[in-house]
Amino acid sequence: MIRSRHFDLVVVGGGLGGIAAVLAAARLGLRSVLVSESDWLGGQVSSQCIPPDEHPWIESTGCTRTYREFRDRVRAFYRRNYPLNPAAMTTGRLNPGSGNIGPLSHEPQVARLVLEEMIAPWLSRGLITVLRGYRVAGASTGADEVESVLVRDAEGHGVELTGAFFLDATDLGDLIDLAGAEHVFGAESASETGELHALQGPADPFDQQAITWALLLSLEPGTDNTVERPADYDSWRDHRPPAWPGPLLSWEVSDHVTHRPRRRPLFTEQASAGGVRYDLWHARRVLDAAHLGSGWADVTAAAWPMMDYSRLPLLGVDAEARELALSEARQLSLSFLYWMQTEAPRHDGGHGYPELKPRGDLTGTPDGLAKMPYIRESRRIRSEFTLLEQHIGVEARAGLEGAERFADSVGISAYRIDVHPSTAGRDTIDIDTWPFQIPLGSLIPVRLRNLLPAAKNIGATHLTSGAYRVHPGEWTVGEAAGALAGFCVRRRARPSQVRAQEIMLEEFQTMLRGTIGIELEWPSYGALVPRHRFGYVEQLSPVGP
Repeated sequence: MIRSRHFDLVVVGGGLGGIAAVLAAARLGLRSVLVSESDWLGGQVSSQCIPPDEHPWIESTGCTRTYREFRDRVRAFYRRNYPLNPAAMTTGRLNPGSGNIGPLSHEPQVARLVLEEMIAPWLSRGLITVLRGYRVAGASTGADEVESVLVRDAEGHGVELTGAFFLDATDLGDLIDLAGAEHVFGAESASETGELHALQGPADPFDQQAITWALLLSLEPGTDNTVERPADYDSWRDHRPPAWPGPLLSWEVSDHVTHRPRRRPLFTEQASAGGVRYDLWHARRVLDAAHLGSGWADVTAAAWPMMDYSRLPLLGVDAEARELALSEARQLSLSFLYWMQTEAPRHDGGHGYPELKPRGDLTGTPDGLAKMPYIRESRRIRSEFTLLEQHIGVEARAGLEGAERFADSVGISAYRIDVHPSTAGRDTIDIDTWPFQIPLGSLIPVRLRNLLPAAKNIGATHLTSGAYRVHPGEWTVGEAAGALAGFCVRRRARPSQVRAQEIMLEEFQTMLRGTIGIELEWPSYGALVPRHRFGYVEQLSPVGP
């Protein structure tokens, strides 16, 4: 039997974009339902175990009011609940893990708890309802509108959801596909987009970014935590990806920017001039034992180049092929862990780090793997406006200061174009960008009137999706989508009308700035230097605007 429930907004996907969308709708007084495949809300920051990748100006500008609230709450959580030493307790910009990937590396279960805190009052008021453990299974459409969405839990129990607007905040754009919305996936051709770094030949829908199944690890000297030899270990031990300098299970990688061989060990004794160690362990460390007393151990999130799975794509294939790809991604991560524990050359001599301990107690899983894989690339809507490399890329905008200015801006973001190895065998793509705006036109589908993208699925390309997919970017997209849906419900308008009518657009943007708290433009570009090779290999010191 299928139950039916009605809400103002139906938001499918419990990641950062979905949470931001329902929070925006709640502040506008609308009732929404958040459908989450996982029991942990938060997506990449929680169930996928990826601490925030953020731009250098995040501490002072470049995110929404609620994303900043999330960041402040994370720091407050550690101060309230952890026995921080005086230096950590009093620093204004506490980085719980001291990870060099960003200024707020923290544990995924803390992110989950903070997000639960943020939605709790709205749950009590009845403005947000959460369905956990449900996946979208179908959608009904008519007259260029979505009429209902069917979601099912693991036992097959179904709920039919109806509403005025439907938002897709899933990692793969599943609702976009099921609703029959025009969309694209994979890599476009330069002849189609005019992008400097797009494919020179035909488009390739199966050229999709690698996914990563992250792990949480602690280091406990004197203990042996060696996991069972993975079933596919021999296969992965011998695997040599295209454009890779050697075996995938090694300390040598293809440099993300130069593509030259580069050694990336687990530990290094060499520190930079600023005292930072650019080894794997410190990249995404989420708990720094030095902040705490005796008895504590470091915890790090392992989401490293050797764990990028790019053998098979997830989009454009049947369910069986997708499940095979996900299974192989898990096996790759477990195989890399086993290799590190048993065969990897140690920084202090010998082989193997059996003291590496998978922290399933912190991931909510039996093996220390994240509950969900980190998926970088989604289906992308065909939209009224498509965000291209020539709108944000430094090289593509040679001679111009800053990114393209958009009169219909609904938010701002900043990250380099960061494309990981692809399922077509291509190496990484790393392109400097200017801090950029998110145009409203990229959120409006070309046909369906009440479906909106709310995550990594806006109208962009294979290249530009690599710039807004990280944490603050996804949050901004979701919040703007939730606010747009709420505005349209209150004004009895369509998204395309909001963009087309100057007075209505101005009213919407005023609401974004005020009620919602979204910055729509960056400070003077003369004060912002496009230093965007800061995330993957090296972290530059954060700078103010």
